[in-house]
Amino acid sequence: MKITILSVGSIKEKYLKDAINDYAKRISKYSKIDFISVMDEPISENMSEADIKNKEAARLLSKLPENSYKIALNLQGEMLTSIQLSEKVSHILSYYTSHIVFVIGGSLGLGDPILTRMDYHLCFSKMTFPHQLMQVILLEQIYRSFKIINHETYHK
Repeated sequence: MKITILSVGSIKEKYLKDAINDYAKRISKYSKIDFISVMDEPISENMSEADIKNKEAARLLSKLPENSYKIALNLQGEMLTSIQLSEKVSHILSYYTSHIVFVIGGSLGLGDPILTRMDYHLCFSKMTFPHQLMQVILLEQIYRSFKIINHETYHK
């Protein structure tokens, strides 16, 4: 079993790195976990939002693992409860593949070239979060999913 977090940009804040490392350690009890990041495209007046997202999408595509179930974090995706997410993860691991990739875009979101390659689109909220913080939120929900799948207690 393997989880990959594929994201745009690096995590610079120590408190976010600490939270990510904590959840990665917790998740490692259930699954191997990898982090792949690609450089974010600097926002410039000479480039449209679509151009920026497409450049980032090209970088993401170059690192996208094959033979994996690919989930985009996307504002247009489906919103799930924690229980539903755990059921989704369990279903993927049972019927599709043992490798799930979660893809997090940059500050402008994900471009169409990467979105069209996804198997599923997941939305955590209609609110916008910094993509660095989204990684922490995602990891917490992945950890919660494994706790639910394994019928282990975890705070609500």
